Amino acid sequence: MAFIDSTVVNVALPALQASLHTTVVGVQWVVESYGLFLGALILVGGSLGDLFGRRSMFLLGVGIFAAASIACGLASNIQQLVIARSVQGIGAAFLVPGSLSIISASFDEKTRGQAIGTWSGFTAITTAVGPVLGGWLIQHASWRWAFFINVPIAATVIAISLRSIPESRNATARHVDWLGALVATVGLGGAVYGLIESISLGWSHPLVFGSLIAGCACLVGFVFVEARVSSPMVSLELFESRSFSGANLFTLFLYAALGIFFFLFPMNLIQVQGYSPTAAGAAALPLILLIFFLSRWSGGLVARYGPRAPLVIGPLIAATGFVLFAVPAVGASYWKAFFPAFVVLGFGMAISVAPLTTVVMSSIDQSRAGTASGINNAVARVAGVLAVAVLGIVLVKSFSSNLNRSLMSELLPPGILQYVRSNEIKLAGLDLPSGLDADTTALIRVSISRAFVYGFRVAMLICAGLSLASVAVASLMIPDKTG
Repeated sequence: MAFIDSTVVNVALPALQASLHTTVVGVQWVVESYGLFLGALILVGGSLGDLFGRRSMFLLGVGIFAAASIACGLASNIQQLVIARSVQGIGAAFLVPGSLSIISASFDEKTRGQAIGTWSGFTAITTAVGPVLGGWLIQHASWRWAFFINVPIAATVIAISLRSIPESRNATARHVDWLGALVATVGLGGAVYGLIESISLGWSHPLVFGSLIAGCACLVGFVFVEARVSSPMVSLELFESRSFSGANLFTLFLYAALGIFFFLFPMNLIQVQGYSPTAAGAAALPLILLIFFLSRWSGGLVARYGPRAPLVIGPLIAATGFVLFAVPAVGASYWKAFFPAFVVLGFGMAISVAPLTTVVMSSIDQSRAGTASGINNAVARVAGVLAVAVLGIVLVKSFSSNLNRSLMSELLPPGILQYVRSNEIKLAGLDLPSGLDADTTALIRVSISRAFVYGFRVAMLICAGLSLASVAVASLMIPDKTG
């Protein structure tokens, strides 16, 4: 459910933007509201499972997720959809950490590895099949089925869980860090709100300026809260390990690049390149399959060469992949333009993912491996949330400047120019007035497509820069030997 949702919704964004007549800000909130609550509360979800029962919290997460999915599918406007997505993120914060903790509690050391391997296999299958199936449903039914698809899965999960999963708790679990969770959520929410709404309201608007100040203050305060509470959500002691700090900074940069890529790429394929949702969902299969089939091999690189080498080489290759995505123009062939870029990016990520996990798990005492893994998971999700908020601003500004330059050179009526400028926040989903003649409509459409590709290229080059930043972090902070 969680992995399908994180991939299918991106494919559904162009369709729901057209259906709900929303701007890129509304589309951003559809992604950000889910990621914000999941990233901020995922560690709390794990703690609640240890304290009150892993199965109970897992089932609660599944129920909330399913109910919120129904609300998403029934939403009649963007505001209702964003609220439902927020609730869905809260459900995912119980669901995601509960799955692995249940496996760890249900299997002994001899069989646990096989169980986690099975879990990883199903994760890879749903990550690969989900966008294709979801894209087909979006194309032949409605974008609402990107959410309704969760309901039968949830019913099956609940039935199996009640019958087959024993309840388990952590006898040493202490209090839940509610204050830390509140401060983190408000801090992330304030920062993200200010960044996203600055596109439509402007930086000087009191809501934008005030939320940015409050959000940043809460994020700084979060560090002080975690240093003083008895059972912190994020144990700051773990960051005394240079390699653990480096691994999380590496994760922040690399997964920020991935987050903005998977947000923008379906829009490029569907709204600009003319792909169907099914084709757009299938486009990323080379990347997913490369990570799946090569992760075991790349994990062995750590034992042979140490973690630093693959964590330098992998992001370098990924940066090359992002640069290749900046090359294609409007009407580019998938097999000549996008497929090679996906192969290069997928190979780079395949080299990076398993060694990164190894560094995270081996850089601290094994008794705290679960906490370390949870923190790294949260960092990866927060990285995507922040990237979509920040680079959304860059995309809109790049799109706007390029479109204005293009249209100024044409002899268009002032009223048409004003209409396009007032609606350019919709990016490639911009609707044109019905009274325009065919030649003018075609001219403006070409300018809009070229402007979006220009903004997409800028974003991809920034993604390449983020990948190179992770190379620098690996070179300076990751040891050449594990432990």
